[in-house]
Amino acid sequence: MGTSTSTPLLHSHVTDAVKAPSLIRLSENMVLARFETLKIYAALGAVQALLKAGTVRPGDTLVDSSSGIYALALAMVCHRYGLRCHIVASTTVTPAIRSQLEILGATVDQMPPEENLRLDQHRRVARVQELLGSDPGMHWMRQYHDPVHCHGYAEMAALVRTALPDASLTLVAGVGTGASSAGLIRPMREEDPSARLVGIQPFGSVSFGSERFSDPEAIIAGIGSAIPFDNVRHELYDRIHWMTFHHAMAGTIALMRAHAVFAGLSTGAAYLAARWEARRHPERVHLVVGADTGHRYVEQVFTRHREATDAGTLAPTEITSLDELAPPWSAMSWARRGSAGPR
Repeated sequence: MGTSTSTPLLHSHVTDAVKAPSLIRLSENMVLARFETLKIYAALGAVQALLKAGTVRPGDTLVDSSSGIYALALAMVCHRYGLRCHIVASTTVTPAIRSQLEILGATVDQMPPEENLRLDQHRRVARVQELLGSDPGMHWMRQYHDPVHCHGYAEMAALVRTALPDASLTLVAGVGTGASSAGLIRPMREEDPSARLVGIQPFGSVSFGSERFSDPEAIIAGIGSAIPFDNVRHELYDRIHWMTFHHAMAGTIALMRAHAVFAGLSTGAAYLAARWEARRHPERVHLVVGADTGHRYVEQVFTRHREATDAGTLAPTEITSLDELAPPWSAMSWARRGSAGPR
């Protein structure tokens, strides 16, 4: 039961093999979209569009800043299309990811350790601008701002609709650059305007007004932002959950204990929020976006599993205004408002 006898696909490049998620039913109304690396869709869609438009050509150098999974995705896509790749890497990029980047032919500038991810992010952007000043022929991918990164996710939205054809869907995902949320929810709403979007944020992120807070252990680099991102379309979100590192860790460990899924910290945070939402809306199917595997969180999260709080004991504080926002876990109806949100 649960096995398939269909003939496996033969792929011409690894990017086609790893881009689609595995869809795993976690409960009656909760499904996990588990990726090896979510950002393959973003990088593939963007590079294919740029090549088609003639904006870049084989042999050109693509440059961008990344905390990890976009860097690897972009390097893989550059490998596929004969493009050069230069990554300005966050201090959080692991030796394993850096080694893969270098083997794929990417050149890497890795930022030295900073007091917090805000300083790390500012330094990375400054370094990209420095590189562009010295070599105007580089193409800055601008994953945080260029909507071309949203295009590739339409393919995933179609896969989800095929797998869950009659479901009233709620997408639960880390906000991050905003590209995956926008790229998924827009085609979903073309089919069903009632499809909901729940975004996850760490404390300290500017995207949804928590920049006045600091979480010293926060390494959820892929779901928050120290600078405004144009690809974050606030008017698409129905609900926002903010949580600390320790709550995201609790969700990550709970996901593995309950379902044997080894996934990253942003996936654990989304899982924790989705459990809460799913209990309150049993009529809807909650699709949890699992952006990457747990490999880069082994030391910070998985080896500390005995420290993890029981996720079943955790609950958010429901707020109605950003003025009420407070750690360790707050949740609010955003109601598809603009960037200012409710105050």
